[in-house]
Amino acid sequence: MPKRVILDCDPGLDDALALLLALGSPDQITLEAVTTVGGNVALSSTTANALGLLALAGRPDVPVHPGCEKPLMRPLLTADHVHGADGIGGVRLPPAHRDAQSLHGALKIVELCRAAPENGITLCPTGPMTNVALALTLAPDIARHIERIVFMGGVALGPGNVTPSAEYNIHVDPHAAHIVLSSRIPSVMMGLDVTRKVVATHARVDRIRALGGPVCEAVADMLAFYWKRTHRVEQNTGAALHDPCTIAWLIDPDLFTGRMCAMEIDCNPGPNYGRTVADLWGSTGKEANVFLVTDVHDDAFFDMLTERLARLSG
Repeated sequence: MPKRVILDCDPGLDDALALLLALGSPDQITLEAVTTVGGNVALSSTTANALGLLALAGRPDVPVHPGCEKPLMRPLLTADHVHGADGIGGVRLPPAHRDAQSLHGALKIVELCRAAPENGITLCPTGPMTNVALALTLAPDIARHIERIVFMGGVALGPGNVTPSAEYNIHVDPHAAHIVLSSRIPSVMMGLDVTRKVVATHARVDRIRALGGPVCEAVADMLAFYWKRTHRVEQNTGAALHDPCTIAWLIDPDLFTGRMCAMEIDCNPGPNYGRTVADLWGSTGKEANVFLVTDVHDDAFFDMLTERLARLSG
């Protein structure tokens, strides 16, 4: 039976891949709604991109609910230097078939969770977790309706990508991440430890482009832009596909390996602001609250991604 999923995102080039992977996997995922947040670019752009991507995939039926424009306690720090001014590298998307919904994204999360049975909803935040934190603060009763939170964010074993110690999504709104992880809802962390191993090389992008069709051509163009921008920063051999790892885990968790640990968020000003502090050896005695993913079968991941994109293009 497909999992009922709310994708909370800030498209964003890799968010775009997460959304398309979910849409191409109807046997495993029923996408209940897309909620958008200010992150990689401003909320108006993340919302427009979500609507355009749904139009590209032929799924205008999925509702889009704009949420928070900025983090809970600080100004928004965007990443347009990576994703482009529009968030998707200037790739032209078809016009949206419908407008965004008027109900705030956090309230839509509350509505859908309350209407679901116990453990009936999975949340996938792939941007700053502001909407999810607000929903849990407004309606803590929804926790029992959430089976799991599978989020992209953080890093435990290596350097960050926005500061030496912090990953972008958590650094943008660490207070929101603290609220979410303090909820004790079962959580899976797709941090930089694993997502940096999922790299869209030139060969893999060429394989997607060779499939043809509007979806695959748009994805190949996005990844080509993404590689150029990320290569300047990390000197990698391709574009790291951070956000689609959340959806891939829902489709086939056997692609990934990791371990349970206690995880805290550093919200204190200073060099560790936004750091995800993983107690890997149980030294604090605190209860493990996160499944920290650390490795992936990357060839199998790309086989899956390519096959699901081909479905949308076919």
